[in-house]
Amino acid sequence: MLELLRDSWREAWAAIGADAPRGPLFDELLARYREPHRHYHTLQHLGECIAWLQREQAAAERPGEVALALWFHDAIYDVHAHDNEHRSADWAHRALLTSGVAADAARRVHDLVMATKHDAVPRGMDAELLVDIDLSILGAERERFDEYERQVHAEYSFVPDEVRLPQRGAILQRFLDRPAIYSTPRMHAHLEARARENLQRSISALQ
Repeated sequence: MLELLRDSWREAWAAIGADAPRGPLFDELLARYREPHRHYHTLQHLGECIAWLQREQAAAERPGEVALALWFHDAIYDVHAHDNEHRSADWAHRALLTSGVAADAARRVHDLVMATKHDAVPRGMDAELLVDIDLSILGAERERFDEYERQVHAEYSFVPDEVRLPQRGAILQRFLDRPAIYSTPRMHAHLEARARENLQRSISALQ
């Protein structure tokens, strides 16, 4: 997986017309995704996202920007905080500007990272693809989805069951209640039905 990530990193910067920044940024991001409190928001998740982008990048207007947004979208992950996306987006914005990327591209990457808050319908091809990729786990094969659910519960194991389980059920129900979970045609066709099966099964188990 590390080779896949290294290639993605270099290709993303090249796609936006910049050299991959020298220095510790790549290693800093890897270290973030390896933090011990993470169980789902890890290099496994990042690698799965990058693999999806490689398959679906024809749906992107600016695939390099989508790739960098994926790299940064969970760069900050504090289970006790509510501003992880803001902090991750700000880090991405600073890193791109420092590396000489045009301000409009840096702002677009910032906004893509913010789209992973999943609090609004994504707008634009790149945001739609990015959000679909971030949510691809919902439509994973049953074994991987069940592993994902265990990983998320492990990240929030400090929350008492009587609080955590209903809250988790409510989060999953919000996705299930959407008219469509996936916006891009190919990912919708491939993942929508299985995502709904997974969500309903998990919600039932939590009740």
